[in-house]
Amino acid sequence: MPDFTELPQIRDVLTVSLAVYGDERGSFTETFRREWFPQATWDAVQMNRSVSVAGVLRGLHHHFYQVDYWFLLSGKIRVGLADLRPNSATYGVSTTLDLDAATSTGLFIPIGVAHGFYALTDVTLFYVVNQYYNGSDERGVAWDDPDLAVGWGIQSPVLSGRDQANRRLKDIPREELPR
Repeated sequence: MPDFTELPQIRDVLTVSLAVYGDERGSFTETFRREWFPQATWDAVQMNRSVSVAGVLRGLHHHFYQVDYWFLLSGKIRVGLADLRPNSATYGVSTTLDLDAATSTGLFIPIGVAHGFYALTDVTLFYVVNQYYNGSDERGVAWDDPDLAVGWGIQSPVLSGRDQANRRLKDIPREELPR
């Protein structure tokens, strides 16, 4: 069984320290089990692969219905997280954490927590979700919103056109925020 740690800054976000079993042939790591996350009523229905070159920032994205579970296959990323759930005790709180594929750590992101990553190196990220892709469920908030103050530690990332157009939190009507 892996070790689970809830981030102290944002409720319900979990890091998952996975066990790695290795010998002279290589290694084996069990990266995901649905039963590890009883707090989320979900069936994993889709697995995605994201490949990014160093300097790319993807996000911040959030969902109304989708839970994400991330596992980094190669490289290093800085994850940015911001709680956009108005009824959460940690609403408006943001944090960052660095993930390195060498550490075999998973990341569970609940509904309503905006998430994104900055590729510190070239990276390959796999993630499991509980909903099939639905563009109307994927929303965004500006990666550099001063009110969220995500501590990326960067100035000029490479962004998609969609992520460049993300609004600041203060410009998003409360009824358009996740619950």
